[in-house]
Amino acid sequence: MDGLRGESSTVAPAARVPPNRPAYPAVGALPASAMLGTMTTGRTARRRPRRRGALVLTLGSVGVLVAVAVLVVPMLLSPGPRPLFQLPVACGEKWQLGTYPGHDDYDVDLFPTRGEAWGRPVLASYAGTVTVAGINGSLGGRTPDNPDGPRGRGGGYWVKIDHGGRWETQYLHLLEPPLVREGQRVAQGEQIGRVGSTGNSGAPHLHYEQRRGWEKVETHFDGVPSGITNDDTEYTVTRTSNNCPAGRP
Repeated sequence: MDGLRGESSTVAPAARVPPNRPAYPAVGALPASAMLGTMTTGRTARRRPRRRGALVLTLGSVGVLVAVAVLVVPMLLSPGPRPLFQLPVACGEKWQLGTYPGHDDYDVDLFPTRGEAWGRPVLASYAGTVTVAGINGSLGGRTPDNPDGPRGRGGGYWVKIDHGGRWETQYLHLLEPPLVREGQRVAQGEQIGRVGSTGNSGAPHLHYEQRRGWEKVETHFDGVPSGITNDDTEYTVTRTSNNCPAGRP
């Protein structure tokens, strides 16, 4: 009997619940569907941000690949035909083109055969888009008022023009900040600066280069090669500029 009374005392509380009041199940007795529903909802809420984050990362990766392709693919293409470059100086003027040992292959220095070089107009050899207009290295201190001032480094004030087909020209040692800006479209014969002696320059002149892709090549002017191909020996040649306005010989 004692054993039965003990069992009765354990069961009795549930039996004493008023008949009009529902008995709530214990936590452990919750239906499996309710528990699964709660857990599933929690997992779904946590997954959504991950999916959005993955989408953002994917779109970002695609954007990077597109940007790289835009930059790299043109570099892999074969260069187009050589543009009809003209001397980068005023129409009808005679200039001396030269190089010297240690100058570097294909580099051309231009000096006028008459008058001062300081401040002479520098013109675009061919139509194109300015990709660089600024300072290469450092300026130094050589000016028309102080021609023997300290040298700078590199090309000083300079301009680089993209002519399409992986062709470009470079103009160095300009007197002052270029007259053009990056991204500007220029016509053949348009003034881009003035002759100076900024950077590593011993005297006022225009340092000029033509490039095909990544490589410097022999300069051609009005379809004729300059003959300046290496810097093994000193070499000079005189040419007359045909960089003239349309309709003018």
